Amino acid sequence: MLCSVPLRSCRHGSSSPRLPSALRLPLTVLMLRNAQLARGSCFRRYSSDHAHHEARTESIRNIGIIAHVDAGKTTTTERMLYHSGRTRHIGNVDHGNTTTDFLPMERERGITIQSAAVTFQWPPKALCPPDYEPKTINLIDTPGHQDFRYEVDRCLPILDGAVCILDSVKGVETHTERVWQSAQLSKIPRLLFINKLDRDGASFKRSVQEVASRLRTWPLLCQIPWWQKDDFVGVIDVIHQHGFRFSSSSGTMSVVSKQSIAKENPALFEEMEKARLRLVETLSENDDQIMDEFLELEKDVSSTSIKQAIRRLIMDGEARFTPVFAGASLRNIGVQPLLDAVVDYLPSPSDRPPLEITGAKAHTLPQLIDQSAKKKGHHHEPLIVGLGHVFKVVDDPRRGMMSWVRVYHGAFSRSSHMWNSNVRTFEKPLHILHVSAKDHHEIQHLAMGHIGAMTGLGSARTGDTLITFPGRQGSVAPEMFRNLRIKAPETPPAVAFIAIEPYTRTANDKLEEALNRLSREDPSIRWTKDEKTGQLILSGMGLLHLEIAQDRLLTHYKIDRESALWGDIKVEYSECLHAPTSLHRSVYDRSIRDKAGKAACTVKIEPLEAHHHGTLHESAIERNGNIIHIAIPLPLNDDTTTLPFDPEQVRQQLFNGAIAGLARGPRRSAPVRHCHVHITFDPATDFFGVATTGGHITNAALFAVRTALKEAHENGQIGILEPVTHVQIHCPEEAGQAIQHDLASARGGHVLEVRKPEEDEEGLAADGEGERQQQRPRRDMIDVSKVYVPPDPYESVQSLRGNKKAVVRMLTIVGKAPLKEMMKYDDRLRSLTGGRHTLQLDPGGFELVTGARERALEER
Repeated sequence: MLCSVPLRSCRHGSSSPRLPSALRLPLTVLMLRNAQLARGSCFRRYSSDHAHHEARTESIRNIGIIAHVDAGKTTTTERMLYHSGRTRHIGNVDHGNTTTDFLPMERERGITIQSAAVTFQWPPKALCPPDYEPKTINLIDTPGHQDFRYEVDRCLPILDGAVCILDSVKGVETHTERVWQSAQLSKIPRLLFINKLDRDGASFKRSVQEVASRLRTWPLLCQIPWWQKDDFVGVIDVIHQHGFRFSSSSGTMSVVSKQSIAKENPALFEEMEKARLRLVETLSENDDQIMDEFLELEKDVSSTSIKQAIRRLIMDGEARFTPVFAGASLRNIGVQPLLDAVVDYLPSPSDRPPLEITGAKAHTLPQLIDQSAKKKGHHHEPLIVGLGHVFKVVDDPRRGMMSWVRVYHGAFSRSSHMWNSNVRTFEKPLHILHVSAKDHHEIQHLAMGHIGAMTGLGSARTGDTLITFPGRQGSVAPEMFRNLRIKAPETPPAVAFIAIEPYTRTANDKLEEALNRLSREDPSIRWTKDEKTGQLILSGMGLLHLEIAQDRLLTHYKIDRESALWGDIKVEYSECLHAPTSLHRSVYDRSIRDKAGKAACTVKIEPLEAHHHGTLHESAIERNGNIIHIAIPLPLNDDTTTLPFDPEQVRQQLFNGAIAGLARGPRRSAPVRHCHVHITFDPATDFFGVATTGGHITNAALFAVRTALKEAHENGQIGILEPVTHVQIHCPEEAGQAIQHDLASARGGHVLEVRKPEEDEEGLAADGEGERQQQRPRRDMIDVSKVYVPPDPYESVQSLRGNKKAVVRMLTIVGKAPLKEMMKYDDRLRSLTGGRHTLQLDPGGFELVTGARERALEER
């Protein structure tokens, strides 16, 4: 197989200006280099210790691969690594030899379980002119299964761009919508890669239309598929007006000129011209700079101007527009042009908006540094040497706990004393590592914009903020930066659990230590201990999530299966409040660790309603389905320096107490959700000087919350919540009626919609999905009829296509059901469909249990 470099041709008969982020070489030189590679270049002898961490910030691309499960994320990543020269052989998911899926469970199941980072250069250094600096791409391959959605959420905020991959056979799937929303919240610029166009049933047209209607972004077609009859042979570059043809036997890529396309395939040439004109028209309607050029040159607008306009339109991360590319990763079609697009369109760290922060009067880091410098009069001495965010913690068998860090300001070195503002302590790394999948090597420093790992951080957890200051520091950070934090993603509530009963004290201690390490790796894994029975409860995001966690305990942490009784995985129910409680003031006046103290606070709890989300106070925190609002009355002049305590520290202590109080409800000892908790801490009446410690403040909030909930239970105001799931079943039409009946009658669910293949694709049913539609962010609707997309090759042969589909007519059932009934529903579907089905479950939140289901729970 022949490795290729980014091939770009200018408009025929002219030479486009050189883009700052693009490599432009004469086509003959590029083809000559390809020929040299085919004869045996040393290009693939990639140096793993290449100093990627020395790359300039402008030359870095921190990107993620996001998609629904089985859309081709890992396969696309493997092709990127191979064509960049990072690997010598292309890994295959089915063969279990991929670079990023290196855990035994990932290779056994053929899915991505944990995100993995790899680093490579594009274009390859060996093929670049001496004066050209290739871009360093830090790529994170994320899981696609909904049970591991938190793994995606904690990685997305540290990325500067993302590539969303669609399966062209299935189109926009439910988890695709969810990861798209997560990227939307972090305002990450995105590209779309429509994959698997070589498969039977693939539809580029339907996929693009679903992008517009369901993702609500206007697709900018930078490429269109190149079909020869029913065979997908390559892609057409709409912007530069040439084709990339890929050989199915050798995998080599060749460039076909505009003139050759016009001569050999007039219909394709006409579609290419139409696609370019529609692209330019769309850009000119939304970009003033290209509008002037369009009015003067019409369809002859330069390729450079088009690319710059696309970059400007997607840079804000709002995804009003998204560039679309085509390919088939398994057959190596379209991957190299996609890498070109990553370099050309996605931003470097220096192109991103100012970093938003909390715990300070300023809302962005540059504002805080500027304000602090003016206040202190230090205009030249840096106030912060380095600022980073821990987005992942991994228990490596060789290195121990490794904290993955993205650096947003300055740099970290091995000698850095880092203030962890979340746990309020200084830490020092033993080693700083450059990580690439399972391989890593030591480096001396980690600079702004880079991603790396640190060992030796004893307290760091996912979401923590690390700060280094100039000079020698004491035991506490400077006051103005003490509470500075980068916002971390919220950990979603658990929906399933498994009970573990150790047989001996030794087994219990070993299991508790393993659970502590496991929950530090993955904060969406929680565990608690029932002090009365000694039972350990392990909670997670679903059946697969807990199966993986259980396997990791047994294999990685070497827990003996015979040392404990392992229960079945069950659904975790929750509790909620029906009516507001009265005010409860709690005074905690007990000794803690033989130290006397006293603290108080006042609490009121009410059911959480929709309007509470729209009126969040700055002092309110949303966690585990609850909103906790903490009020600390300030002096008349709002000067916090006159308070006898640190208000941010007290607020955190009150918050910890409230979280602990909501962890166990009075009715079933289950977590309490959907509550709006008001906590008031009045310095005049609730603070007792040196006698008030952090532990006393936390316990005051804990007991106040528990007292309020206990009163509500005595008044019959505590309800039961159960997790529900959105269900999407793709099945043969003859089994549709039986499945709908089973879902509605035997499973306690209800059918929202049934989509048949012959339905009008422009309606796309997503616009009428009822409850799911309401959960999406409100964005302007797109008229799909105005979105340009070329016809699929089989549209002109409707009769033949209809006969093929008549063999097995498929339909899609969309519904909602209790998660308990769906956890093992795949076995039931197998008997109803003969195995010809796909089942997709996505989180649907919690709903109140009433009637017969509530009575059945009470009887257990």
